[in-house]
Amino acid sequence: MDALALARWQFGITTVYHFLFVPLTIGLSFLTAGLQTAWVRTGQERYLRATKFWGKLFLINFALGVATGIVQEFQFGMAWSEYSRFVGDVFGAPLAIEGLLAFFLESTFLGLWIFGWDRLPRRIHLACIWLVGIGTTLSAYFILAANAWMQHPVGFVLDPASHTARLTSIWAVLTNSTAVVAFTHTIAAAFLMAGLLMVAVSAWHLRREQHRDTMRPSLLVGLWAALAGFVATAVTGDVDGKIMTDQQPMKMAAAEALYHTAQPASFSMFTIGSLDGKSEVWSMRLPGLLSFLATGSFHGQVQGIDNVQAAEVAKYGPGTYAPVVPVTYWSFRLMIGFGLLGALLALAGLWLARRGRTPAPERRWFYRAAVWSFLLAPLASSFGWIFTEMGRQPWAVFGVLATRQSVSPTVGAGTVATSLIVLTLLYAVLAVIEVGLMVRTARRGPGDPPDPSLPEPEPELGFAY
Repeated sequence: MDALALARWQFGITTVYHFLFVPLTIGLSFLTAGLQTAWVRTGQERYLRATKFWGKLFLINFALGVATGIVQEFQFGMAWSEYSRFVGDVFGAPLAIEGLLAFFLESTFLGLWIFGWDRLPRRIHLACIWLVGIGTTLSAYFILAANAWMQHPVGFVLDPASHTARLTSIWAVLTNSTAVVAFTHTIAAAFLMAGLLMVAVSAWHLRREQHRDTMRPSLLVGLWAALAGFVATAVTGDVDGKIMTDQQPMKMAAAEALYHTAQPASFSMFTIGSLDGKSEVWSMRLPGLLSFLATGSFHGQVQGIDNVQAAEVAKYGPGTYAPVVPVTYWSFRLMIGFGLLGALLALAGLWLARRGRTPAPERRWFYRAAVWSFLLAPLASSFGWIFTEMGRQPWAVFGVLATRQSVSPTVGAGTVATSLIVLTLLYAVLAVIEVGLMVRTARRGPGDPPDPSLPEPEPELGFAY
């Protein structure tokens, strides 16, 4: 493969790997803050133990997320120098705000929260973890605003002298409609992922009759967070689909492998045929659903790949403007399918836990499904980002800069291949460390409630690993 293909593989691998940490960090920060709020309001020891337990998992995930994010940023200047030169004036503003404001906000108050146990007043200490959650959310917004500009570039002009994008309105970049809906969609998915983690770990302990006083409320919090997160993800995803159809009609057509304009357009749940979607043997279809996803009407018209291709050739010149259809088709369905499975598991858990009950240990099917359910949200998020980024191809910046024009011209295939291998091995090692720390901490649990017959223990400062 040439340098362009290798650079795309490298960036794709590091981005998907890094993003696994981002929604979990966002969701866990707020769920941990909610548990600490319950402790401050009620004074119940079980909420304090739950807060410290989930806080440990949050910190592990936060640390690994920062490490992988730094590597991702370096790639812009190394393998994608032409892209960096073109978008630097636009990207510099939101990324600088993210680094100087949002990241320092979350990191500063995270430090106060870690070392402030029994040193800060309870309510001030509680405010620290809420500010950490706000900081992580702001970081996500500024980064998503930069990514949304690639999907729908606004607030800029092309400089004819330097042939680069020059920022004219930072407000337009930050209020980009694509950024707003992508942000709400991402935050909703973060609660789905964090909720399912709580469900999985709580179910593992409850099945073994361990730490019931802390794991039962954690299970309920996780179930409600997962269900609410899925509902919000579905609603914001519907809005996102309509905006996407208006801004990038080729992406919506490729999501269905729809080659010819249809009105109404059905949505195929599953299709057997050629990978490019041109030859269909059998499919299970829902009539009019694609029209609704794209236009809000079950009788709306959806442009086909061939029609959009002709329009974009007329607008941008000769070339192929369709993405890799099998990737967009299946990633779109896998994103929806894995998220739906997580929501169904949460719904089943809430039904079993109705009227103050805890799902009985004999219900092994639920506990087994719950423990493995955590994999559903990362898979759904990963396939969602694969669809988002692959569906934009062949553009790095839609309608402005092609991906083939973005790669570094002086970096050869051998150099990129070497860095790809090294980074992949490094990330594999980090994955082993991350999983090992998370599993060991999760299995250890929050500890048992103190025995009232024993002397009062010394106050614990910070977290003990």
